[in-house]
Amino acid sequence: MAEESDLEKTEPASPRRLEKAHEEGQIVRSRELNTFALLAVGVAGLWIGGPDLYRNLSEVMRAGLWFDQSLGRDTSMMLAVASRSALQTAVALAPLFGVLILAALLSSVALGGFLFSAKPLEPKFERLNPAKGIQRMFSSQTLIELVKTLAKAVVVGSVGAMVIWHYRDQMIMLMHSTPRAALAQGMSLVALCCALIVGSLFLIVMIDVPWQLWSHYKKLKMSREEVRQENKESEGDPHVKGRIRQQQRAMAKRRMMSEVPKADVVVTNPTHFAVALKYQEGGGGAPRVVAKGSDLLAARIRELAAQHGVPLLGAPPLARALYHNVELGREIPVELYTAVAEVLAWVYQLRSWNAGQGAEPSRPSHLPVPQELDPRDLDRMSTSTL
Repeated sequence: MAEESDLEKTEPASPRRLEKAHEEGQIVRSRELNTFALLAVGVAGLWIGGPDLYRNLSEVMRAGLWFDQSLGRDTSMMLAVASRSALQTAVALAPLFGVLILAALLSSVALGGFLFSAKPLEPKFERLNPAKGIQRMFSSQTLIELVKTLAKAVVVGSVGAMVIWHYRDQMIMLMHSTPRAALAQGMSLVALCCALIVGSLFLIVMIDVPWQLWSHYKKLKMSREEVRQENKESEGDPHVKGRIRQQQRAMAKRRMMSEVPKADVVVTNPTHFAVALKYQEGGGGAPRVVAKGSDLLAARIRELAAQHGVPLLGAPPLARALYHNVELGREIPVELYTAVAEVLAWVYQLRSWNAGQGAEPSRPSHLPVPQELDPRDLDRMSTSTL
């Protein structure tokens, strides 16, 4: 059951899946929206610019039907007149065609956005498989498209029939009108019929657009296994990432251990913790923790310090406070200035004594470490409170 649930496409498409589908040309498209936009813009353009279009085309037709005997003898004049008529026709139709082209472009990118991809043009030989073709013919998507086509036919036919029936008397009266009046009245009836048909198609668009959105995102749904695989590909294999982190820790450890011979002193617990301090005179800053570790790593720090002659000082409270409260490479807090200053003073006196100057200094004891910085003191305080 768990394997079946992992294979079921129940998860919404991830941003990466949506981007990949967009690159492959799988975007939301609604042919009903395109059809509605073109018809609406076309009817509106004819309604608004119809008089100007009628006047310009009438002039072109009148000029074309005018007979001139000179045209029959001069072919160059015939070509000039034909070119002029074609140019006038193109100029008259250009606004309408321009608006239709703009409507076609905007309606195409309204849902899925702009896309320029050559992948849909790549040859896919599986499309030539007759079995898959028959399967597509009897698929649910084909059935839905058939229902939409029948619905459009019923809606458009019903609207057209109602308009004809309602204006049947006016249409009959057109036979008794003058040609100009009949043409004007007939065009008005045709425009009204087209406007009502476009309005009826808007209902189909309101149904088709949500359906296309739902169908598109349903098709791109992912199973839980696909989500896990995608996360693994995007974020990297956990095993590989673990090895990378392990190598990074090893490199950081090697860098840290290389700083131990350069330290001024190593403060120890004396067995559980070891913290190496370095103070740069004239640097204007406080002493820094250049290395720290516990248990085996602390033993390795003490071993390196002994090999390179770095002084070791057993001060458990100070070692615990430095280990738990100071990050590697950071300066010590203000609360530990006094204790570390005593330690560094002992280190400088020890260097002078090793150089044959002065007496051997005594190891500092009872270093002032605030209780709130020592984890052991905090544990004692919490236990006594309970």
